[in-house]
Amino acid sequence: MSAAETRTPSWAVRPVAATRTGQVLLAAFGAAAAADLGSLLAGWHLGHVLAKPLLMPLLVAYVCCAGYGGTRRVPRLLIAALLFGWGGDLALLFDAEPAFLAGMGSFAAGHVCYLVLFGRRGTSPALGGAYALALVGTVTLLWTDLPAGLRIPVAGYSLLLTAMAYRSSALGRVAGAGGALFLLSDTLIATGVAEWPQLPRPDFWIMATYLAAQYLLAVGAITAARAYRREATQGRHCQD
Repeated sequence: MSAAETRTPSWAVRPVAATRTGQVLLAAFGAAAAADLGSLLAGWHLGHVLAKPLLMPLLVAYVCCAGYGGTRRVPRLLIAALLFGWGGDLALLFDAEPAFLAGMGSFAAGHVCYLVLFGRRGTSPALGGAYALALVGTVTLLWTDLPAGLRIPVAGYSLLLTAMAYRSSALGRVAGAGGALFLLSDTLIATGVAEWPQLPRPDFWIMATYLAAQYLLAVGAITAARAYRREATQGRHCQD
């Protein structure tokens, strides 16, 4: 083994096959996202039904295989959050109140995973105040227009979602943007349930912001995990 190889930490080595596999999986995720969004724009429901279930599994596969060292080095809570998102995606394919509640519950479980993943890292109090005002204002405005049976569940879910969006900034701007987009996406869903006026093709905007949110949260979490491992490895080398 050469001297250069001995100085190269293990976290810096990316297996070529894993990197190429990750690129292929990212391209597959992008293709599935394009197919889903295109189907929504075209009003082709079958295309949406076929493409949507592929999205989160492909994103999970990308996270695990994109040269990050395999699932052992990927935050398990991130994988769990994405898979709970997948459960919510499947539930919301059905146009019924029980399916809506089941989907909301699955997404809520994903938000809990994200909140635990974010840990106790510091965040901006001013940003927290802005999110709190947005939460109170949105729930207040929506309350009377929501079906009576959904008011309490939506309010509780909104609290959890807003907490996740706020705390996501603890992992940096990329994850913070993901959290904000997740909040925007679900707010668009809530306004639709409340039968507020909608943008043209509202499902397209809901899915576009949601997919961007999950991708940015995943990238932000992975970046933070790699930075932590790098610091820990360097610390051990200094001690040695």
